[in-house]
Amino acid sequence: MVDLLQYWLLVLGFFHLIFFIIGLFLFLPNKIFKTTIAEYYHLFTTHFKYLIIIFGVVAFHFVEVNVLDSYFTNMLGVDFANNIQMIEGGVVYWFSQNWTPSLIYFFVFMYIVVYPFTLWFSPLYFIITDDKKAMKTLAYGLIFIYAIALPFYLFFPVTNVYTFYGIESALETVIPSVESFFYSTTTINNCLPSLHVAVTLLIAKSVSITKNKKLSYFTYFCAISVTLSVIYLAIHWITDVLCGVLLAFGVFYIQKKFIQEK
Repeated sequence: MVDLLQYWLLVLGFFHLIFFIIGLFLFLPNKIFKTTIAEYYHLFTTHFKYLIIIFGVVAFHFVEVNVLDSYFTNMLGVDFANNIQMIEGGVVYWFSQNWTPSLIYFFVFMYIVVYPFTLWFSPLYFIITDDKKAMKTLAYGLIFIYAIALPFYLFFPVTNVYTFYGIESALETVIPSVESFFYSTTTINNCLPSLHVAVTLLIAKSVSITKNKKLSYFTYFCAISVTLSVIYLAIHWITDVLCGVLLAFGVFYIQKKFIQEK
């Protein structure tokens, strides 16, 4: 299983490399090939404080997933997925019983490959193009989203749909043993609100500030695809998705209202 996981990580890494090469020529300005190392170093130092915020949120998320979550889950001893299932019924479960192979592969690809690519490519793009406003929107938006979501993850655990119903994971079906890696970055009950939905909307919002239409269209397409994927693949409840959307737009309002944009 370890060897298989390593194989798939290499495959995913290959896809990210291909996307990066495509992104260099499709999304980035031609001047990047004329920029000196010293100029890139200056750009990196200029955006360093925002990178610290982003990496800080990611680091704390790993602590929450691998240390705090199990402690609070055992302490509370409840799962609110039952309550959500009583409200929603079996809407998301229905999708899992009517999966189409082509759609499964498409949504798994968007969820596992394309979405993570946007997570690191967008801040890299902001640094290279020296777009402080977009970088600031992404960094501060991320910390606000996570700060609001964290209490729900700790005190309102909601088990994901396929685990709740005992369905085979679509991710595991397409990429065997991937969950060994997947559950080092999340847990089965960090569902409400959907961080995937909120963050992918934040990325699209941040990129839209750059006025790069091609990259903006790409990130909005990714946001829509990821939002649909978490439902179609029976990962999130509809309530999780709606709360993720509300969280993202709530953070956009906070940023517009209280953070000075430059």
